[in-house]
Amino acid sequence: MAVLNKISDVAVDPDGEFKYILVRVKVKGGTDHKDVVRGTRSAKYHNQIFEKVSPAVESLGLECTCLGGGKMEHNSKEKKLRVFGESTGYGKADHAVTVEKLKAVFKDYEITME
Repeated sequence: MAVLNKISDVAVDPDGEFKYILVRVKVKGGTDHKDVVRGTRSAKYHNQIFEKVSPAVESLGLECTCLGGGKMEHNSKEKKLRVFGESTGYGKADHAVTVEKLKAVFKDYEITME
C-alpha cells in the first residue's frame, strides 16, 4: 500500500474552468487501490488527462482505470470549487467521490456539485 501513498489524491489547476477525471489507481495483481482526481485547463479532452496520468502511474508499477469525468470550476480567491458535467468518452464520474477527495485537500473551501 505504501506505493499508493506516493500518488497525491488531488491534482487540479488553481483557477478557471477545466475538465477533470476520477482515476482508480491499483497495485498490479493486488486488491489495494485508491481513487484520485486530476484536472487541468491544458486538456481539451478528458482522455488527454488520462494519457498523462497513466504512464506516471505505470512507472511506479501500478495500473489505473478512468472511472469517469466531468468539469470543475476553481476559484482560489473566493475559495470555491464547483464539480459538474460529464465526459463524453468516459461517462460521468461519481461527483460525490470527487467532492469528498477535494474536501480533504481544500479544507476551507466551499465545494458544490451539480
